[in-house]
Amino acid sequence: MLVLLPPSEGKAAGGSGAPLEPETLSLPGLAEARAAVLAELVELCAGDELKAREVLGLSEGLRGEVAKNAGLRTAVARPAGEIYTGVLYDALGLADLPAGARALAERSLVVFSGLWGAVRVTDRIPSYRCSMGVKLPALGALGALGAYWREPMAAVMPAAAGDGLVLDLRSSAYGSAWKPKGEVAGRTATVRVLHAQVVDGVEKRSVVSHFNKATKGRLVRDLLVAGAVPSTPADLVTALRDLGYVVEAEAPAKPAKAWALDVVVAQIH
Repeated sequence: MLVLLPPSEGKAAGGSGAPLEPETLSLPGLAEARAAVLAELVELCAGDELKAREVLGLSEGLRGEVAKNAGLRTAVARPAGEIYTGVLYDALGLADLPAGARALAERSLVVFSGLWGAVRVTDRIPSYRCSMGVKLPALGALGALGAYWREPMAAVMPAAAGDGLVLDLRSSAYGSAWKPKGEVAGRTATVRVLHAQVVDGVEKRSVVSHFNKATKGRLVRDLLVAGAVPSTPADLVTALRDLGYVVEAEAPAKPAKAWALDVVVAQIH
């Protein structure tokens, strides 16, 4: 099972340890593309601060992120599972997973990133600010970073997916960097979280961003703690239902198409 996660906007900073060692990152086929994005981001942020803030979409209150990016090569690096914070990662709770679940997480979870392309939760990276929608000047001919990453991702991710389930929990911006195709797409499942309410006797459903992220984090945690390793989207539906989730899903009409799963919840928390 390979679980594709979005990063978080906020990232943990501080701590102690050695700086980034790019050659140690997993998915080494992305090394050349990573080096190009890192060099461009550091150069941008070491120059005109106003220009850097404009390119990165940062407000005055986030101007400190520019200096942080300029020092990426020498900043403290920590496991990505500690760097990424926010609603999904709080609900996932990597730090207090039981040993077996933690080992499964280290094998299964891949976090997509505008800067790194994709990393595993054990990869040591510094705190940074660079979303997939950013258009870096020297790389801008391809558009946003989502487009930049498509070619290197297409060369690396099918092998990373192996022959098991691909559970895609990314947002659309990060999903643009790699879309499973062919046989891999046929064993890929995307998940949408819907909040169901009964209003005047009629059920209404909606997507709530904060709750969507939290539910996805809990869903992954529950799978990991249960030691569930579904090999197909149909197996995933069964595993989630066994864990108490209300899941609506239909097999795609055509082969080589991803399954779309709706997880329906009645309470927001």
